[in-house]
Amino acid sequence: MGFRKKSKSPPVLSHEFVIQNHADMVSCLAMIILLGLMFEVTAKFAIMFITVQYNVTQVLDEKSDPVNLYQYGPKDVATVFFYLLIAVILHALIQEYILDKMNRRLHLSKTKHSKFNESGQLAAFYLFSFIWGCSILTAEDFATNPTFLWEGYPHTHMVFQVKFFYICQIAHWLHALPELYFQKVRKEDIPRLLYYICLYVVHIAGAYVLNLHRLGLVLLVPHYLVELLFHASRLFYFSDENKQKGFTLWALLFVIARLLTLTLSVLTFGFGLPRTENQGFSLAEGNFNVLTIRMSCLAAICLTQAWMMWKFINFQLKKWREHSQNQASKKKAVSPKSKPHKKEPTRGGAANGVVKSEDKTSPRARKAKAS
Repeated sequence: MGFRKKSKSPPVLSHEFVIQNHADMVSCLAMIILLGLMFEVTAKFAIMFITVQYNVTQVLDEKSDPVNLYQYGPKDVATVFFYLLIAVILHALIQEYILDKMNRRLHLSKTKHSKFNESGQLAAFYLFSFIWGCSILTAEDFATNPTFLWEGYPHTHMVFQVKFFYICQIAHWLHALPELYFQKVRKEDIPRLLYYICLYVVHIAGAYVLNLHRLGLVLLVPHYLVELLFHASRLFYFSDENKQKGFTLWALLFVIARLLTLTLSVLTFGFGLPRTENQGFSLAEGNFNVLTIRMSCLAAICLTQAWMMWKFINFQLKKWREHSQNQASKKKAVSPKSKPHKKEPTRGGAANGVVKSEDKTSPRARKAKAS
């Protein structure tokens, strides 16, 4: 009698072991950093990872209380690294306790399974970021004063919410790079994911370093709303393929968001910043208001919007072709393949070897006539 083979656990530090236990390993690393706060020797280094650095206290008026503002610096790299670890942990929690349970109920294919997980993770992030960004913009009163995008540039000082928002944004998009390995993303999907991850990192980090965080925040909020609608519509589509109305609204808002982004960018780099008092380039003062940098930023935004519109048009054309092909196949299935023909009478009134008599009288009457 043979023994049953037990499923062996993967070898320690092998690829499969790291993939299965990456959330636990990252949690241990984050706990080590948090434990550093308990000891005086390591507390100074642990605080650099956990709390927001470069605090500056300003007194606006003699009667008002001092205001705590923040700048950016090289120590922000440590803070971004710590919240990158937090993002990996949150990613694993959403995957295990929400998305995996939904996948078991829906019974999706492998391709739809990976897209469902991608949309689920991004929808949660976009929803959180959109609400957070709207709360910051509400406090800034951007709707009543759009000139705050360039007035007083360089904007070297930020409130806590703005700086922490940017650190979390950069940390999230950087954590998406190792997630390509942890989630076993297919090779054909890696270039597409790398494109938009790198675009997010470059644009958000560029706005943060060039002291354009006001413009960056205003452009991110409507963009995140459009992306949230797209991924939420895709989640509903995977649950029920008849639910496709969300994609129509997404297509409309997508075009509006691209026009809004171009309008605000041209208004800021073409008209607002050239007319401010502080012109010139100074790393010490954080001033990057020169023609070369302004045109480079505007060109980068315009090229990105053009690339997104190109991808959007190709996506819509592909969907339109699929829809037309489905309609054509349905029409072929409904229409008969050949027209029905009238049955020709057989010779002698026989059908299938049986002779049919046209006399409708009963057999007894026929015998009486015969006699």
